[in-house]
Amino acid sequence: MREQVQGRVYLVGAGPGDPELLTLRAARLLREADTVVHDRLVHPAVLEHARPHARLIYVGKEGGGESVRQEDIHTVLITQARLGRRVVRLKGGDPFVFGRGAEEALALEAAGIPYEVVPGLSAGIAAPASAAIPVTQRDVSGEVTFATAHRAGGAPDWAFLARAKTLVLFMAGDRLEQTVRALVTAGREASTPAAVVEAGTWEHQRVVEATLGNIALEARRADIGSPALLIVGEVVALRSRLPSLAARGSTMNEHTESLKVEGGHE
Repeated sequence: MREQVQGRVYLVGAGPGDPELLTLRAARLLREADTVVHDRLVHPAVLEHARPHARLIYVGKEGGGESVRQEDIHTVLITQARLGRRVVRLKGGDPFVFGRGAEEALALEAAGIPYEVVPGLSAGIAAPASAAIPVTQRDVSGEVTFATAHRAGGAPDWAFLARAKTLVLFMAGDRLEQTVRALVTAGREASTPAAVVEAGTWEHQRVVEATLGNIALEARRADIGSPALLIVGEVVALRSRLPSLAARGSTMNEHTESLKVEGGHE
C-alpha cells in the first residue's frame, strides 16, 4: 500500500498591493507551490510568480458582496495538503494583521497539517507611507493604534480608539460616516486632521485629506471605495510638508490622485 505523502501549507503575506513590495521568500514559495489559494486583494502581477502548472484557487471575500466562507477555506487548505501538495495561502498584507491567518493556522494545527507563516508588509504601514503620511513622528505622535472599523462579536471600543495619538482604521471605506460619528461622539475633536487612502500602493491609489468632521463627506464626493484605510491624527498634517513624496505617491504610480479639502463643510 502506497504511503500517503503529507503536504505543507504556507500562510504568506502578499503585501499591500504593489507587487514590488512582495518579499523574496514569498516570491520563492510561489515559484515552488503546487497550489496557490489567494484572496481578492492580491495583485494579479503577484500571481505571475506562481509556476506555470500551479493550481490557482480563488477564495476572495468582499464586504457586502459574495464571499467564500472561512470554514470552506480551511477545508480547501487541509484537502490540498492531504493530497501531498505544497500550498501557498496568499493573503493581502500580513497574514496575522486582520487577515484571519490565525484562524487558518489553528485549523491546520487541529488537522495535524504542517504549516509556516511568512509575514508580509501590512497595508496599515504601507498605505499611509505611500500617501506621504508617517504614522509616527517623535514631536507629533510617539504611538500608533491599528484597528478595524468593524469586528465580529461587537462594536469597537470607540472611547479607546478616540484617544489614540495616531489611529489607522482598516476596512473603513464602506462605513466611514458611522465610524467618524462614533469617534467624534467618543470625544475625538472633529477638527483633527484625517485622510482616507483608497487602494494604497496600487496603480489606482487615491487619497482624500480633510478634517475628521468632514472626511466622510469629502470621501463620498470623491466616490472613494474599498479597500480603504482611515488615518486620524496630527501626523496627517505632515503630508503638506512632504510634497515630493505626496506627489510621487505609490511606488508604482507617479500620478497618484490626491484631493485635499480646504475649509469646512460642517
